[in-house]
Amino acid sequence: MATSEDHVPAVATAAVHKQSGPMPAGAATVEGIDFDHYAGRDITAAELAVAMSTMGFQATALGEAVRIINGMLSWRDADSDEPTTIFLGYTSNLISSGLRETFRYLVQHRRVSAIVTTAGGIEEDLIKCLAPTYLGSFHAEDGASLRARGINRIGNLYVPNDNYCAFEDWLMPILDRLLDEQEAGGPAAAVGDGGADDEPHHPVSWTPSKIIRRLGQEINDRRSVYYWAYKNAIPVFCPALTDGSLGDMLYFHTFKSAPRQLRVDVVEDIRRVNTLAVRAKRAGVIVLGGGLVKHHINNACLMRNGAESAVFINTAQEFDGSDAGAKPDEAVSWGKLKADGDHVKVHAEATLVFPLIVAATFAKAGAPSTA
Repeated sequence: MATSEDHVPAVATAAVHKQSGPMPAGAATVEGIDFDHYAGRDITAAELAVAMSTMGFQATALGEAVRIINGMLSWRDADSDEPTTIFLGYTSNLISSGLRETFRYLVQHRRVSAIVTTAGGIEEDLIKCLAPTYLGSFHAEDGASLRARGINRIGNLYVPNDNYCAFEDWLMPILDRLLDEQEAGGPAAAVGDGGADDEPHHPVSWTPSKIIRRLGQEINDRRSVYYWAYKNAIPVFCPALTDGSLGDMLYFHTFKSAPRQLRVDVVEDIRRVNTLAVRAKRAGVIVLGGGLVKHHINNACLMRNGAESAVFINTAQEFDGSDAGAKPDEAVSWGKLKADGDHVKVHAEATLVFPLIVAATFAKAGAPSTA
């Protein structure tokens, strides 16, 4: 006689044989890269990035970033034909890395409308025009031995301290001229065409963006991100201009120039960056890293009730409540991204993924500028 132990328990059957509901409309199937499709030729970086979009996990997030940025680039206002205003933000370590050349490409070819970065994101570009940064190691030497040799470590990058001494030698005479122009009147260094040398003379109210523009002019080096920002009249905002070697030099300069003092107006710059966002027909945000640069751009977009599209790339997590770790949906709650906007966070280290993204977007043949 059969007993209950001779039959599969009904609860187990029901659990294992649970019927599926419909998939979301338009759901793609998971597919990896079939390298046979590229037999006989090399696969391009752009093809690789696009093909990764159906792999899942962060590969799919990378593919979403490509799609969103291409949407930023292709959009034009129906009435004015104005393009998306694209805000690019990055932290200083990324300028120290080889991503500097990627940023230089974007600015040289007018692929972005405005930049927000940190003091290190300014000075490390200029310093590289004076002396190189070297590949080192995360672990080969301890901090004390590096300090004894005058070597500064940024991750696995080494920067000789002599580089900062060279930066001081280059910068101090420029700060002297800025102070003279502030006191007596000089080139306006205001928003202009970037390349004009016949600007009217009048007393100058310096802001971080005006100082950065001037430094780009003074460095006069085609390798520099900020040289091209000067040439192409792309504003660069740095609300924490004193938080780095630039701040050290400004501090030293107060003793050199006393009792006169260089003054820097951050209020004029906050009005300028917020106005860029408010007047944009459509706003796009690309932020590599987090902290100040991420919030400064997002907060500017709050003034227009949110950006239409955004791509965040960093390795931070949201469990500690940090702005860097926050996902786009948190920015939606603040009105910094539009609720019906198009946005993604790529959880990845930026040097690994941003060159792939640029290859599949800004660097594609025929990609439009934001001019």
